[in-house]
Amino acid sequence: MKKYDINVLKDAANRLLFDMSDEEYETLLNEFDIITKQMLVLGENESIDKYEPMTFPFECATSYLREDVPTKPLSREEALRNANHKAGGQIKLPKVVQ
Repeated sequence: MKKYDINVLKDAANRLLFDMSDEEYETLLNEFDIITKQMLVLGENESIDKYEPMTFPFECATSYLREDVPTKPLSREEALRNANHKAGGQIKLPKVVQ
């Protein structure tokens, strides 16, 4: 597995336009070593291939969502009825970007 050193971390930080103290680089380097060791332990497990990858560790049933039932959409007049400012059959909003 690829070994990381402080120069690699400093180069990555420079590309991401931030800098850290030498102490923070040492801490990050130690964390990379821990993660690398954990990945090696996972790679040694031969039975890991029989499991599906997970995106979320818990199974959550979303039964609280209602059934999506199509309804009749509002007409343009109904949609614009309460709008204070209208222009060309659309709601006119104030400028956000100048």
